[in-house]
Amino acid sequence: MLDSIVEIHLEKEVRGKNVEEPFCSQYRCGSLLGSGGFGSVFSGHRLSDGLQVAIKQISSDRVQQWARLPGELSPVPMEIVLLQRLSEVGGHKGVISMLDWFEVEGRGFLLVLERPPQCQDLFDFITERGALSERLALRFFRQILEALQFVHAHSVVHRDIKDENIVVDTRTLEVKITDFGSGAPLKDAPYSEFEGTRVYSPPEWILSQSYEAVSLTVWSLGVLLFDMVCGDIPFERDQDIIGAAPIFTRRISKECQSLIRWCLSYRPEERPTLEEILSHPWMKGGEEEEEEGGDLQEDHSSLPCHSL
Repeated sequence: MLDSIVEIHLEKEVRGKNVEEPFCSQYRCGSLLGSGGFGSVFSGHRLSDGLQVAIKQISSDRVQQWARLPGELSPVPMEIVLLQRLSEVGGHKGVISMLDWFEVEGRGFLLVLERPPQCQDLFDFITERGALSERLALRFFRQILEALQFVHAHSVVHRDIKDENIVVDTRTLEVKITDFGSGAPLKDAPYSEFEGTRVYSPPEWILSQSYEAVSLTVWSLGVLLFDMVCGDIPFERDQDIIGAAPIFTRRISKECQSLIRWCLSYRPEERPTLEEILSHPWMKGGEEEEEEGGDLQEDHSSLPCHSL
């Protein structure tokens, strides 16, 4: 599908990060990794050096938000603007990098993203191994928090933090945040639109279709941490989200339960900031624990990263 778009409409490829070199002279597209409401993600590689990449194809009619890059007259998907903003300041090891982007006129956009070797999204990681030990969950959670600090510091909010949008390098246990398709520029004022995942959304969105960036992010982090240590998300129905009372299905330390409940406070103003989460006693408890190999009982082959 993507190859046909690129080959047939190559002469209509009009814009990109590197407009001198068209897509097909720089990259080769491989198999489909996954698809969703955003479009499709394919494996691929860079012809110049063989670098493995992910190629995300976004159809124009599926773009929810448009924005303009500096010096560009026509808008591009907001995801491109946000990823380029993060790239221009040097990027972060915990955030997926956009290497290139291209517009195929009349059809959509191609985003060329880094693809870590031996990667698996956190949803599949948990599905395959079951609930994570607190030590491993802490290792992942700290990396995610530090990446989000970077993202917020550069005026971007992700708005769809969940296990499917975290990829794990199964060799190093380093994680990266992916899929900024629901992201937006960070602002202090409330947001009244949301394209994220409902079961990760907070009570204020369910009740009044309004939320603020940090309190939304922190609520989602509470859902994510519960998911990591219990093996599944705490809420499935709107009434459970509004109840804001997670029921722990596994034996979890009091400190970990305390942090999850704090993140899942019903009132947004009672939730912690990212900095306060990092200072929580549970986060401090494993700072000296760096070697996590024992948490992976066997060497599993990785599944494709399909959430980029």
